[in-house]
Amino acid sequence: ALECAVAFALNDLFARGYSLKELALLAQKAENKYVGVPCGIMDQSVSLMATSGSALLLDCRDLETRLIPFDLAASGLQLLIIDTQVQHTLVDGGYAQRRQSCESAVAKLGIVSLRDLSFSDLQEAKNLLSEEEYKRARHSVTEIARVGKAVDALRAKDFLTLGRLINESHHSLRDDYEVSCPELNCAVDTAISLGAVGARMVGGGFGGSAIALAKTEDIGRIESAIKEAFTASKFHAPRFFTSLPSDGARIEPLT
Repeated sequence: ALECAVAFALNDLFARGYSLKELALLAQKAENKYVGVPCGIMDQSVSLMATSGSALLLDCRDLETRLIPFDLAASGLQLLIIDTQVQHTLVDGGYAQRRQSCESAVAKLGIVSLRDLSFSDLQEAKNLLSEEEYKRARHSVTEIARVGKAVDALRAKDFLTLGRLINESHHSLRDDYEVSCPELNCAVDTAISLGAVGARMVGGGFGGSAIALAKTEDIGRIESAIKEAFTASKFHAPRFFTSLPSDGARIEPLT
């Protein structure tokens, strides 16, 4: 978000004329080439293109975007962000290894992208992959399917189905992609046990934050329970923020 805000400001200050899509690509290039993280373009895109009250559906093949209504406030819901205080770095190899496993699976299966693979296709080709490649590919294939179902749930304002999909996503990240950690699992499991509609880790994993979709009146109770669970497990005290879908980078007048 900081990277994209700076890029947006410089683009405006020096009248460079880059589109939001071009700025997202430049930000991704900076992370890939300068920082050394082989990341995708999701975070940069939403940091620049998000709109209040909506989720951003991004097609990474052509970077086309669509806004999906996501008015949490009208439904009495909020996103609770749980910062586990576990420091993580995406340049230490773990993130890159998982991407490499997916790319290796794509090469062995003779396809262009895991987008080209259905779950049944993956099951039939399981013997062509190592166990690790299969698990990483299974996460990607099932996560792609969950995105489509989540869009349908949002359009129908079916937050119970959305919550179930969020939970399934965390389980897949934990078990198949193996990028979670005890603190993230504790935050997610505790939030769900206290009535959160859904919860999952976010970001590249190995630490960082989780989110919980919950009724506004339940937020305080969930925060307290997570604090207690972290104390009982001798984890560092977590930090909490609440959020609603909001606008991406923009110019704010000083007066």
